[in-house]
Amino acid sequence: MSGSLTHVLFEGASGYALFTVSMQEEVAARSKALQDSINDYNIFNRMLTLASFMPFTSAAQALENANDVSEGVLNDHLKSLLNLIIPSSGKKDRKVLLGVSERGLAGAIQGELGIPCDTGERALELIRGVRLHQEKMITGMEKGDAKIAQLGLGHSYSRGKVKVGQVRHSACCPELTPSST
Repeated sequence: MSGSLTHVLFEGASGYALFTVSMQEEVAARSKALQDSINDYNIFNRMLTLASFMPFTSAAQALENANDVSEGVLNDHLKSLLNLIIPSSGKKDRKVLLGVSERGLAGAIQGELGIPCDTGERALELIRGVRLHQEKMITGMEKGDAKIAQLGLGHSYSRGKVKVGQVRHSACCPELTPSST
């Protein structure tokens, strides 16, 4: 979708963050200058403003949300954040354009809430910048918090995928099921 991004959704291991795009002209320039701006926190911080951060309350909730994002499911946790921050009038008038990293999730947001989404290069670059600077941009995060949250969620997420894979293999290939002898 073309147009000027107005908001960016960041799905992190510690929660969802919604940012308002402040400097449209900087974002519109698809160039090396934009990439350099994203790498420089002092410049990037002027491009986006944190509108809201909704942290996960437990590791289980973080895992559930990570699974939902990967499967393109818009859950109630994320739906409440989007409804809180993005005005209903903006949805109807199409003045809002939300940058989202996952295409499936973008489709669910657009289908269920009517919020136009962009998963293109500009959106991905801004989300990359948030990921790079999240500990400075998200209120309440300290140095090292993001890495710890990502590591814990990564382990839980991969364990869940391995268990699902084992079930699939045992159903079709009983010889792959561990024996008790």
